[in-house]
Amino acid sequence: MSDIISGSHRLIDPYNRHLNYLRVSLTDRCNLRCVYCMPDGSLPQKLAHDQILSYEEILRIARVAVSLGVSKIRVTGGEPLVRRDIDDFLKALGALEGLSDIALTTNAVVLIDHLLAIRAAGIRRLNISLDTLKPEKYVRITGRDVFKKVWAGIEAALAQGFSPVKINAVALSGINDDELADMARLTFSMPIHMRFIEYMPIGESALTDRPPLLGPEILRRLQADVGPLKPIAPGPHDGPAERFGFDGAIGEVGLIRPMSHHFCGRCNRLRLTASGHLRPCLLSDRQVDLKGPLRRGCSDADIRELFLSAIRFKPSAHGLAHEHGQRHGCHHPVSGRMSAIGG
Repeated sequence: MSDIISGSHRLIDPYNRHLNYLRVSLTDRCNLRCVYCMPDGSLPQKLAHDQILSYEEILRIARVAVSLGVSKIRVTGGEPLVRRDIDDFLKALGALEGLSDIALTTNAVVLIDHLLAIRAAGIRRLNISLDTLKPEKYVRITGRDVFKKVWAGIEAALAQGFSPVKINAVALSGINDDELADMARLTFSMPIHMRFIEYMPIGESALTDRPPLLGPEILRRLQADVGPLKPIAPGPHDGPAERFGFDGAIGEVGLIRPMSHHFCGRCNRLRLTASGHLRPCLLSDRQVDLKGPLRRGCSDADIRELFLSAIRFKPSAHGLAHEHGQRHGCHHPVSGRMSAIGG
């Protein structure tokens, strides 16, 4: 039987940030080969089955996290929906007492096959990665000709009442920057949150030499090409996105600016990787192993202490910055692939 952990413990880091949000990567596997995640579309070494956390181990960690004040969990990957028996796991996670919000990030390639199970698990919030509206360009970015499946998944999610449905597009100079206005115009006809994300140079990538497309320029283009944007006040479950709306739009536009406007000072996140490591910061390789202690028979109290240990080295700010398209400041702090970390 698991140890009972006192609810008086909370995850407060050295900078007095309350860490109440856990992102859980179920797998490092993905059915796409996006250019900003995998260099030149190459197939990276995958974790063996016994190297990733089992669903039972993830649920145990989640229960401990909730006892420490975590109220929101986001399920990520790789691509989480490619993992076998994902529907059963989501049902078990949805039954976990103490969570006020469960969300899912997906590339939507197989989303339409799982929507009923996702909804039955109590999940209503979806983040869908989509960097272009052009099928031929989608192939160039992702290495897969599956745009129609992704779009069908988005339409089905909206039809089934998922809200919000957030479409995340990484803004890429010379690749999709000619489509920013068209993506933003979707908010006039669809009740979506169209979010533009500054590209982060994490690990190896085929895009490290491209000039960055940063938030101020994205906003300038949207307002010049589409119309004035009015700020929208953040909601209780909002993350770092700055929210805006066009007059007459039924959806909204979001901007996530990890490079040009750090939001580290209000970061409330921890990340559990598929390999069983707890990362206090996406942009730092420092992490704490949970899988090893779990499989050696540790108690829930031991897991709690590992959480408390991890948050002690959550940095005040990340070490990435851009200056005329070049990284500067501290040495590149993170070497892992985004697909393996669960960004």
